[in-house]
Amino acid sequence: MIERGSDKHGPRLDAQQKHETEGLVRGGGTTHAEEWKEPESMPAAGEEPMQSYPPGHEPGVPEGMTQQDVDVRADLAKWLSDTHWPKSKADLLRHADESGAPDRVTDMVRSLPEREFTNMADVGEALGLGVEKRRW
Repeated sequence: MIERGSDKHGPRLDAQQKHETEGLVRGGGTTHAEEWKEPESMPAAGEEPMQSYPPGHEPGVPEGMTQQDVDVRADLAKWLSDTHWPKSKADLLRHADESGAPDRVTDMVRSLPEREFTNMADVGEALGLGVEKRRW
């Protein structure tokens, strides 16, 4: 018979593992180390959810824009934002073609007026998309 040695941990590792799982064994819940895994409780019916964003930094649609405006501008930005501004309509169209932008993006760029654009907000405004209002 070949002796393969022990498959047990050493006493130090055993003690560490025992310490880590003690909260689970004793309390029937998670340990402090696993607290981040616990789902947050939902507010009861009629209760306001807890605000987790500072005022003025809530997610969503900026004032002055619709969700569709935000989505269209995000799609344009995905294909055009890595360009160096300012750019002409022809430069933007060339960039969209070279980056493999989908037809809906190149069609929007094609519909832009013949002028120079300074940034994505400028492009969005030229396309008639809403413009977010500054909060002071």
